[in-house]
Order: sequence, then structure tokens, then C-alpha cells
Amino acid sequence: MLGLGAFTISGVIEARRKEMDVVGATAVAFITAVGGGTVRDVLLDRYPIFWIQDQRYAIYIFAVAVVSFYSLRSARLAKSAILIPDALGLGLFAVTGATYALESHASFFIALLMGVITGVFGGVLRDVICNEIPTVFARTQLYATCALFGALVFMVMDRAGVAAEVAVPSGVIATLALRLAAVRFNLTLPLPR
Repeated sequence: MLGLGAFTISGVIEARRKEMDVVGATAVAFITAVGGGTVRDVLLDRYPIFWIQDQRYAIYIFAVAVVSFYSLRSARLAKSAILIPDALGLGLFAVTGATYALESHASFFIALLMGVITGVFGGVLRDVICNEIPTVFARTQLYATCALFGALVFMVMDRAGVAAEVAVPSGVIATLALRLAAVRFNLTLPLPR
């Protein structure tokens, strides 16, 4: 729920920056929040898809989107306003995606990929709808790599028998910390020579 809320808010912030109305902002927020998880569920053959199976997710997303839209109405939103909720959502979804993949008996590598897909795909959809080059595809600071790192931290700790109460927040914090460091210090992947 925290991940859904974080990505919902990031969707609203981006939609507000693009001067969308409440319907547009809610649609962008919803797609941002459920996009990665929907792709993950389809790829892992988990049906019905999580937000269709339990309507509380959709109701929660719409409520958070509307409240966020109207509470952010008068605020001037810089491009950096999206950073914290987006990085938090990235970490939460990367760990969640890896968890569901492991529960589906996927291999270690596939579970890592599911963590990355769950973490980044909602943001990809958000950026496309908002007419931006998706962050994950642009030559910018580390993004998908942060999701990969957080999922890896979580999965290594899980494989070592560390309790979920420690492994889950560790993966989320690792993602968040690397993403914030990447933005702060302009960390990027090296280009080929």
C-alpha cells in the first residue's frame, strides 16, 4: 500500500506539472501505481491481476490521487518534487516484485528481473503518457539499476535466512539511497568507448 501511495503521488505530481485536470491526474496516477505490478502479474501468470482481485487497491489509489491533486493544487511543483515519492515507490515495488517472483518459484535471475520490471514499468507508462522520455531509457542518473540493486539486496538477505522484517526494508532503503545518491552526485552508467 505504501508503494502504491508513493507511485500514485508521483503520478499526480507529474500530471500537475503538465497542467492536467483531476481526471487526467487520476488516470496518470492509477497507471503509474498499477503498471509495473500488472506487467509482473501477467508475466508470472498470476490471475486475477492484483488490483482486479482486490478492489481496495483501486479505491485506495483513486482516493490518494484525488486528495493529492487538490492538496497540491496551489503548490508550484519543481521537477525534483517527484524524486522522493518516485524513489520510495521504486524501492517498495522492486522488493515486492522480487518477492512475488520468488513465491512463484522463479529463478534468482528472473526474480531480479521481476523486481526491476515491477519497479520501473509504472514510471515508464507515466512518462510516456506525460510526453516525456522515460527516465529508465534516458541517459540520466541511475534508475533501473537502483531497482536491481534493491531487489538484489533483499534477495541475498532472504536467501541467507534474514527475517523479512529486516530484508524487506533493507532492499527498499538500498534502492532509495542509491537513487538519491545517483541524483545528488549525477551517477550514471558508463558509455561504451
